[in-house]
Formats: sequence, structure tokens, C-alpha cells
Amino acid sequence: MKSNSIVQVMTSDVISVTPEQNILDVKHIYENKKWHHHIPVVDHDKLIGMVSLVDFMYHIMGAGISDDHEVYQKLKVKDIMTAKPFYLTTKATVEDVAKVLATQYYHAVPILENDKLAGIVSTADIINYFLNKTD
Repeated sequence: MKSNSIVQVMTSDVISVTPEQNILDVKHIYENKKWHHHIPVVDHDKLIGMVSLVDFMYHIMGAGISDDHEVYQKLKVKDIMTAKPFYLTTKATVEDVAKVLATQYYHAVPILENDKLAGIVSTADIINYFLNKTD
């Protein structure tokens, strides 16, 4: 493995959702895992979308925090996700991801291996990598 392989930086224990789940499940992920801002959407282990915190907040405007609000029962993940998200593979380097995060409108990049979700890398992961890098 190359010393700057994205595999060394990515989060491999990824929390994901399926397109048919209610967005109440997304709410609970955001409530319980405060550091998550992007949730991959998978269907039979294939990445088909992403739900960002911004996507979620936009669709629940005015719903409040009560799980009983109808929007949390009515909307499915597929209704709020960004379909066909940008991704890289485990062959990518830290520098590859850093360039994408610095020049595109992404704050996290899913990482695939053999067409399956292997991990995710956020802007914070890249910043921490460079801050902790010792040459």
C-alpha cells in the first residue's frame, strides 16, 4: 500500500442508509453521531446516492425535533438524496481527494472498491492527515 493511499485516511466503518428508509432514520443518525455530515445511500452494497446534512435540513424545515412530525414518516431517503454521487476508488491517493475537496463543491467523498462502498473521506480527515503528517 502506498504511503499516501486514501485507505489510510478514510473512515471504513461507514454508516449508510437505503433508499427506502424513512428520513426519521437519517434524523437519528445525525442526533447520535454528531460528526456525520454525509451519509451514503446504498442499494445491495452499491452506492446510489448521498444525503448531506444540508439536504436533510432543507427538507425538514419547520418540522422541529419531535419524531412524530409527519415529514419524518412521509419522506424516504430516496426523496432527499443526491443521486449518482461523485466518488473515488481505493486506488486514489490522499492528494487526489484533497484536490477534489479543494476545487469542487464536495465536503466528503465516498470511496469504492470493486463497486462497493469501502469508506468515506471528509474535508476534516484530509486536514487532519496533513496536520499530523511527519516527513
